[in-house]
Order: sequence, then structure tokens, then C-alpha cells
Amino acid sequence: MDKKKIVQLFLALLCLFVFESARTGEEKLKAKEQLTTGADQTEKYLPYLKGKRVAILANPTSIIGKKHLVDSLLALGVNIVKVFGPEHGFRGKASAGVEVNDEKDPSTGVSVISLYGNKRKPSKADLADVDLMIFDIQDVGCRFYTYINVLSHIMEACAENNKELLILDRPNPNGYLVDGPILDMNYKSGIGMFSIPIAHGMTIAEFAQMINGEGWLPNKLKCKLKIIKVANYNHDMPYTLPVAPSPNLNTQQAIMLYPSTCLFEGTALNHGRGTYFPFTVFGSPLLKGKYSFSYTPKSIPGMAETPLHMNKECFGLDLRKYDINQLRKAKRINVQWMKELYAAFPDKAKFFDRSQSNQMNDINRLVGNAVFKEQIIKGTPDKEIYASWEPGLSKYKTMRKKYLLYP
Repeated sequence: MDKKKIVQLFLALLCLFVFESARTGEEKLKAKEQLTTGADQTEKYLPYLKGKRVAILANPTSIIGKKHLVDSLLALGVNIVKVFGPEHGFRGKASAGVEVNDEKDPSTGVSVISLYGNKRKPSKADLADVDLMIFDIQDVGCRFYTYINVLSHIMEACAENNKELLILDRPNPNGYLVDGPILDMNYKSGIGMFSIPIAHGMTIAEFAQMINGEGWLPNKLKCKLKIIKVANYNHDMPYTLPVAPSPNLNTQQAIMLYPSTCLFEGTALNHGRGTYFPFTVFGSPLLKGKYSFSYTPKSIPGMAETPLHMNKECFGLDLRKYDINQLRKAKRINVQWMKELYAAFPDKAKFFDRSQSNQMNDINRLVGNAVFKEQIIKGTPDKEIYASWEPGLSKYKTMRKKYLLYP
């Protein structure tokens, strides 16, 4: 090979080396900037768990990669002495509202104590052999989604028994949204415990800080917190959940519509329970002739055993293909769907009447006040409805800033 060809070959190899180095650098930078949940950052908390007797509040959303957190930590040698399970159970096999019993987990042999049966918080005896509690559950950012209630019960138990709570934080898929009326505490219930709007715009760890900071635990107790933050996250960032957070929030579309469409639980409309696309379709047999779209709710074990209007053809709205970017752009709960369906409903006296079915919830408790129902009945303009949520909503937004961990 002559000298000229050797030089050309050398230059070609040099260019290839520079290109590959640059590409490797970009890949490393991209990996460094990738959103990573608290649970996935094992290097930040595994050393802290060494030598400790650990209890975990978990459900199917508690994962490291694609494997359950409990299974993963046991394999890594963590001493998990017990697991606490919320609504739907530790492995997520129970329907909404169905009480869950204590059990031994068949996969691991670990004792599972239900917090959705005879009790709602761990007892002193439950925590006697525990050094540290871990909370790792995916939330969806709504007041009536009950895992923030579970969080407060866990914090209360930990504070009472001088146990530290380690929170492995996860993104809020509706983190972009802070909207809705502040809960009127006259309507405090299991689907509304805190003086916050419908969409609170916080992660679980941020909300835990708010619970402590605002003195929401009984007797102003404070829970000792250790937080593993989500890496490279901000509240406006779209986030597709890798695991359904509960049986009836089984699609990303449902999760994103949920702050607006869960309100239909307080009406005489079926809201998709009894189908495989809850919270994305809404209808009633009485709307026949008003809408061309129809579906028939059926009994689905594990999702909805006795849905409203079971085995009856329902007519109404189909939002399965609704452009979620419209909600993200508006940054408002959609009240128009409720107004439209109320206006179309022929027997208006029954629209909010809970006496028809135990499958209907209390609209006032869902919304958090008694005003919204009257606004829908009167056909109040959207702008006036939104204006009625002030000044409480603005005050909440200011208060919320004190507890944020992310932009």
C-alpha cells in the first residue's frame, strides 16, 4: 500500500473514531437526561436499606423497570418484613370499593396487611418490627383518587410510632393541571379529605411535604420523610404510565380525561364501567335518539361487577379519540361535557338523583361543593363556573409552590 492510501485510511479511521465518540457522548447525555423514577434509582436508596427491617406500601404500579418493587428488593437482599396493600390490593386483583383481606403473598411468602378492610392505617403492632416504611404508589393527581388519603394514613402511623417514611417518587401524569374548586370541608369524605382543588398538580412526595407543612395530620404531627426524587422531571412533561394505576384507569386516555370525567360518577350516566374503556365513554338508555354512539355495559369481574345500566344499550359521548392536547393547552377541567349531557338528558330531575342506584356517587362530594350542581342545572356559562373557583384556587397555587420539588 502506498503512502497516500495509508494516509487516506488513517484519516477515514480517525473520522470514524470521532463520529463514534460523539455518538456515544450523545447517547450518554441522553441517558443522563432521561426521566427516571425514584424506585429505578436503586443506587440512591439500597445502601440506606441495609440492615433495616423494611415494610412497603405497594400495588402493581410499584415497579423497578418491569419487575415489581417487592420482588426486586427481595432479590437484592433487602429484609422486607411485611407489605401493606391499599384499595384493589397489593397485587391489584380486587375491584373498586371491595374490601381486601390480609394474606400471605403467594409469590414471595411475605405477609400482606390490607389497609382497605378492617383498618385504614397500620397499627402500633403492625409497625413494632419495622425500622423503615417505603411508600411507592403511582398517583394520577386528583383529589378523589384515594391514594393521597392512603399516604396521609401511612404518614400518621409513622409519625405516631416514630418511624421514617421513604418515598420513592413518581411523575404525576396530570402534573400540568392545577384546577377545580377547593374542597368545602362540609363535604369532606373518603373521596375528598383535604382543602385542595380537584387536580392538585403535585407528585406524591410533594403532596407529603404539603401534608406535613400545612399540619394536616392529627394533632399537627409531623412525619419524618426521606425522598428519592424523580430525575429529569417537570410538571408540564407528558408521562405515559407503564402500568395501569387501577383496574378502571386502564388506558392513558382515561388517565388524562379522569380529572374531568370522574365527575360523571355523580350522575345517572354510565361512565364506561362495565366496558374495557372506563372514563372515556358516557351514556344512558334515556339518550337514545339524541346520540348515535352507543355501547352496552356488562359485568366484568375485577373491574365492574354491577355497573350502572348493566346489559342496557347506552347512548352518549365517545371520547376515546379526543385530542388530549386540547386539555393540556387549556389547562382547565372540561365542564362542557357535563353541561351538554345534562341539557340532552330528558328526565333532568333524575340526572343527579342518587336514590336510583348505589352505583352513583354524590356529585357534591366529588366536586367538593354544592355550587357546581346548581351551575349545571342553570346552564351557567363556563367562564362563570371557572370564576367561581376563585380566589381559593389562586391561594392554593401560591401555597403549593412552597412544597414543589420540580419546576
